[in-house]
Amino acid sequence: MPRLSDIIEEFIKDLIEKKDGEVEIQRNELANFFNCAPSQINYVLSTRFTIERGYYIESKRGGGGSIRIVKVKFENSSNLLENVLNNINSPVSQHQANEIVECLLENGVISKREANIMKAALNDKTLPVNQPLKDTLRMLILKAMIISLMNG
Repeated sequence: MPRLSDIIEEFIKDLIEKKDGEVEIQRNELANFFNCAPSQINYVLSTRFTIERGYYIESKRGGGGSIRIVKVKFENSSNLLENVLNNINSPVSQHQANEIVECLLENGVISKREANIMKAALNDKTLPVNQPLKDTLRMLILKAMIISLMNG
């Protein structure tokens, strides 16, 4: 059975798709619709609609917490890869790496199999060094993978 967070995520993604990549929602109305606390909506937005996953969120104060969500559109996969590469400028956590891989998967740049291979190579258990070297090593590996995708 899917978790409420997954259901809310899919609902918002469907809205974004129907509205041509951009939607404005009311946090409280969405919380009422799903019979949950507004903090549950905040959780979904902050974890599932991130820059790493290709979304831009603009929050407007007042009036029930209006939120604008935009799916960043790229002309082609090389533009997406270039954008991702340019935004990897500091050590990368396993969570951040997984978000980037999911974005590449969702945008059709990589297959599910490639995503699984990338996630395995970037996993904490795979990297045999301690923090903070682990996140730096992960960043270098991820950048090398993206460059390889750009050249392939």
